[in-house]
Formats: sequence, structure tokens, C-alpha cells
Amino acid sequence: MEELTRMPKFELVYIIVNHGKGSKILHAAKELGMHGGTVFLGRGTVKNPILEFFSLDDARKEIILMGADTKTADEIVEALSKKFHFDKPNHGIAFTVSAGLIIGSKAYKGGESESKEGVNPMYQLIITIVNKGKAEEVIDAATAAGARGGTIINARGSGIHETSKVFNMEIEPEKETVLILCKKDVTQAIVQAIYQNLELEKPGNGIVFVQDVNSAYGIYEEK
Repeated sequence: MEELTRMPKFELVYIIVNHGKGSKILHAAKELGMHGGTVFLGRGTVKNPILEFFSLDDARKEIILMGADTKTADEIVEALSKKFHFDKPNHGIAFTVSAGLIIGSKAYKGGESESKEGVNPMYQLIITIVNKGKAEEVIDAATAAGARGGTIINARGSGIHETSKVFNMEIEPEKETVLILCKKDVTQAIVQAIYQNLELEKPGNGIVFVQDVNSAYGIYEEK
């Protein structure tokens, strides 16, 4: 474990796009130097009265998760943003968060990376894992506290009787994961609302944790 602690930090890259775009994003990322990634299926929810009226507020999404050293991650995310026009509405969002190390990837050689310590993040990622059927309650609580929506992922294992654990909480096919990207100044209110409304103080009801976002593309603020 001593050798692991000396490994350089790396970035997790999250890209959320409309259904059917994930493979194209991943292919383009590989051409730019990314060694690989994982595509998750999910659904996005943006609370907008007009979209809700036309039943367009719940859309299928694909979440691409990749990892690389800081320099590579920053360059690839910026290039993908330009290539897929994340600067235009509804084309996708991309953001990066720091992680301690990566284990299990033969492609990642642990090259030198630039440190981002001391940078004050503008955005944060709130990740909530709850029982199946509770994700919408998470979105409702978060929206009331200032969030603009989120992305819901159905967590599943390889079998109904097989589970993995995150912070000692079992992740089974009956769980849902909610990703909410928000400004740092509303994070505390959103987390508090989720905690209270979902009664997360009770064992087995769920967990919520927050990660700082280092860079973000495709985010639009209401004027």
C-alpha cells in the first residue's frame, strides 16, 4: 500500500449526453488519447413547466465515465466539448473531478499530473444512492432547494443475489443513483433537503456525498 500512496492523482471525467451518443463520445475520446471508459444508461430530469407539459422533462441519457491524468483529462474534455458543441443547449455536459489513484487499469501508467490543490471550485457534484423508486423524491427535494435537475442511474449487479458495497451500503438492482451538478453556494441546502426528505439518518435509506468539480462544460444558468 505504500507504493499506492505515491501514485500521482488523476481525474475522473463525466460526460452526460442524449441516448445514442455515448459510443460516439467514447470513440472520439479514444482517438484523442483516452485509453477507454464505461458507458452507463440513465435518465435526465430538468424541472421546467413547459417541458413537463409536453412530457419532455424526462429523457434517456448516457453517462460516460473515464479516467486519466490531469493534463490528458483537461485536454480531452476541452476537445470533446468543441467537437460535440457542448456550448450549445441540449448537446451534453462534461465535467471532471479529482480522485486519489486508479487501480486495475493496465492502460494508466501513472504519469505526472498537474496538481489542482488550492483551487476553489465553482461547481460540485452531489451523488445520492437510494432505494429503487426514491430517485424522483431526491430530485424533487433537490429542486426545491435550488437544483435545476439531475441524472438518474439504475444501479445493478451481475445477479439479484450478488451485491457490492459503497460505504458499507449494498448496491443492488433495487438501488438508484442520482447525479446532481450544482453551484457550490447551493450545495449545502440541497444536501440538507435530500437528507431530511429521504430520512437518510435511518439505516438502509441511502447515502449522499459530494465531490468538487474542477472544470465543467455545457452548463447553462437561468437569467
